[in-house]
Amino acid sequence: MITGAHAIVYSTDPDADRAFLRDVLRLPKVDVGGGWLIFGLPPSEVAVHPAEENGRHELYFLVDDVRAFIAAMRERKIACSAVHAERWGRVTNVTLPGGGTIGVYEPLHARPP
Repeated sequence: MITGAHAIVYSTDPDADRAFLRDVLRLPKVDVGGGWLIFGLPPSEVAVHPAEENGRHELYFLVDDVRAFIAAMRERKIACSAVHAERWGRVTNVTLPGGGTIGVYEPLHARPP
């Protein structure tokens, strides 16, 4: 039934954030015309958390080793926040050129098949 997921990152500087996804994270992409790039992601998962209000969503990228990810970003002159531990994983945040942030974490929880 479900064949994939499509995440949207809203940005005040979409060209810079697209360049970040393309050039820094090196995500595969397809040009669908008019300056629109759609980036491929590895297999993903979704979780539902309780909230006081609807409408808020978050995007995290998963990595096998968060410290190796930070080292790779440092080589590309990209700053990451200090790693902090959560019960579900080791987490860092990357600030996009447009000012938004994306979480990156090394999961400690079981992954769905």
